[in-house]
Amino acid sequence: MTDTKIVYAQSSDIKSRSFLEYKRDMKKKAIAEFETRDWLSGILSQKSGEKVIVRKSGGDAHIWFLRKGGVTGEADFEAIYKNKIEKYEFQYADSEEIEFFDFKVSKVGKKIHGEREAYYNKKFVYIVKSVNKYAFIEPSWIMAHGKEAGVPAWGNRTAFRVPHDIFVKILNDDSNLKNVVHTINIKTSMLNFAFEFMRLEEENLSHLLQSVIDKEEIVKFIPKSLESFYHVCFILDKINQIPVNANLWLMYVLSFFNDNMTSYKMAQLVYCIDFLYSKIELQNNELIQVVSTIRKIKEYCLLHQKADGRFETSVEIAPKEETRHLLFILNLLEDLTQDSVYYYKSDLEPVSFIFNDVKNLHLIAPIVEVKKIDLFNN
Repeated sequence: MTDTKIVYAQSSDIKSRSFLEYKRDMKKKAIAEFETRDWLSGILSQKSGEKVIVRKSGGDAHIWFLRKGGVTGEADFEAIYKNKIEKYEFQYADSEEIEFFDFKVSKVGKKIHGEREAYYNKKFVYIVKSVNKYAFIEPSWIMAHGKEAGVPAWGNRTAFRVPHDIFVKILNDDSNLKNVVHTINIKTSMLNFAFEFMRLEEENLSHLLQSVIDKEEIVKFIPKSLESFYHVCFILDKINQIPVNANLWLMYVLSFFNDNMTSYKMAQLVYCIDFLYSKIELQNNELIQVVSTIRKIKEYCLLHQKADGRFETSVEIAPKEETRHLLFILNLLEDLTQDSVYYYKSDLEPVSFIFNDVKNLHLIAPIVEVKKIDLFNN
């Protein structure tokens, strides 16, 4: 077990969102970072004339969210060459047609004797997806050309805001970014498509509860039923409550796993595991059981995927919804894997790319409704 103290109280940046929503939003940047890593290695190798190894740095190497909210303080990337390490912060914009390009003040410099001084030991790598352009930027340049002001999209948090006309002059073209952007857009759409499962389930549960009044139906939560267990966890999650015996609940829900579950039942199971896991501190014997179940569920996902990217577990579930369930399950498995590696030093293989276990990625694109304009920006 790691000595890292786990803090369960959620900070102000996520208290207005569910924990799943918070993780989804943090994961969008992780998708872009993982997909950009090899491109960054290539462009730096080209510039330096020798092989440059780029890796995710610090805690960010294994995690894209913190349970208490916020982000790790490490730079996003480390570039290793010439017996030295250079640090890079990563940012991107979907389009260059924005009024300002914003940089968090804490990422650009630190205050010394009341004055903010630019960091000298790192750079920013910035990608504009819509035009396949990039720039390497010194923090001192950002401070020289940007103004400190609140950013409405960030809840008026302060940033250095560089005007559009100044920023676009430093951008460089690179056709190699096209494939990178293509994959980022597909995987971001996959994440959004998977998360739609939660909205659909909210509607289903709402209709179920309303039927008590509107149709005078009786709604029962039955002991030893995965569906009832799931509904209880779902409701507790929505009212921001934690079971008193959450550790016992987690061990109990693990026992529901079997190889013959439909994708919908498996999505329910993984949701419950993720909900309970994120609320507790595991003992070693509990960690062993969680890790074992994660491996079994991953094998289940690989077993039921077809070569053309489809996911089949039941003739009664529409192919589109089977795919949604698969992506929802894999999404949460990745979160559980990274968290267990970071907090508990588990022996699970860390995630190297988001949705890496999805077969034939590009055949998934039409199913998750990625628009052509989003895939090919030039």
